[in-house]
Amino acid sequence: MRKIVLAAAVAASALGLAACSETADSAAETADAMAADAEANTDAMVEATDEAADVTGEAVDGAVDAAAEPAG
Repeated sequence: MRKIVLAAAVAASALGLAACSETADSAAETADAMAADAEANTDAMVEATDEAADVTGEAVDGAVDAAAEPAG
């Protein structure tokens, strides 16, 4: 009787450990995917900021040129 209970306990522990390791692998994959998404989003944000700065700089240059022209 003790051997059956012990075998059942060992089997339950082994299944629990297997489930945890699969969850850990899945969690690691999820974390890697989240890191890749965060990096891609950061790159996109930097690119959008650079483009906005370029557009703003061009608008300022145009305004300065327009202000420098003599009123006619």
